[in-house]
Amino acid sequence: MIIDAHQHFWQYQPVRDAWIDESMQVIRRDFLPEDLIPVLEDNGVHGCIAVQADQSAEETSFLLSLAEKHDFIKGVVGWIDLRADNIHEQLQQYAGHPLLKGFRHIVQAEPDFNFLLGGNFCRGIKALAQHQFTYDILVYPKQLPAVEEFVQLFPDQALIIDHLAKPYIKTGELAEWAAQMRRIARAPHVYCKLSGLVTEADWQQWKPAHFRPFLEVALEAFGANRLVYGSDWPVCLLAAQYHEVKHIVTDFISTLSTSEQQQIMGGNACSFYHL
Repeated sequence: MIIDAHQHFWQYQPVRDAWIDESMQVIRRDFLPEDLIPVLEDNGVHGCIAVQADQSAEETSFLLSLAEKHDFIKGVVGWIDLRADNIHEQLQQYAGHPLLKGFRHIVQAEPDFNFLLGGNFCRGIKALAQHQFTYDILVYPKQLPAVEEFVQLFPDQALIIDHLAKPYIKTGELAEWAAQMRRIARAPHVYCKLSGLVTEADWQQWKPAHFRPFLEVALEAFGANRLVYGSDWPVCLLAAQYHEVKHIVTDFISTLSTSEQQQIMGGNACSFYHL
C-alpha cells in the first residue's frame, strides 16, 4: 500500500493564509479532498496523512472532519498549543479520535532558533508520549542544532522530521546539513520524510539530479526503515506536478530491494502513524 504521508487541505483565507504570498498564486485557492482524490488515483496512491497548515484548534477539527468523511485520509497530524498549562486535559479530549495520529508546530517560523528546547514546549512534548501521539518536526537547517539536543531529550517519543529539514537544495549547500542530519539519525526513534523537496530547489529550473545528494545522505543516515514518502501537496504544485514529485523518490529508491521500496512508500508511514 502506497501512503502519501504529508499533504494539506485548506479553504483559502487571505489573512489567515498570509504565508501564501504573491509568488504562490497557483495555490491561492481551496484545496479539498475532491481535488486530491483523482490525483492519488492517477498516481496509484492508496491513502494519505493530512497535516496541519494553520496553528489553531479549528484546523485540527477541520482536518478530522474531512478524515471522518473520506476513508483515504488515513490519519491527521493536527495542531495543539503544546505550551499550554492544561496540555494533558487538551490531549485527553482527543483520546476518542483514532484518526488523530499526532501534532505539529510550525517551528520554522519561530524567531528563537532554540524554540524546541523551551521549558513549556518540552513539557508539552513529554505529554504527547503519555497519550501515544507522534510529533512532526518542521524546521530549517539553522534550527538543526536544537533538533540534535531535542531528540535526545525524548527517547520514548515518536518523532519525524518533515521535508528533510528543508536543506538548501537551490544553492547545493550540503556538508553542514548532512553532518547534522547524520548525528540526529543516530537516535533510533527519529524518522524522516522524503517530502517538500521541490520547493527548496529552483522552482523553474530544478532537475532530478539536484535532489540526489540530499536523498543519498538521508538514506545513508536513516536507512530504508525510517524514511517516509510524502508529496507536500498542494504546496509542491509551486514547482512540480504530483507525478514528478513522486517520481523523484521512486526513481531514487528503484535500486533498493522491493521490500525496502515498499517500506519507504508506505510501510514506514503505517508503522510510524499506527495506520
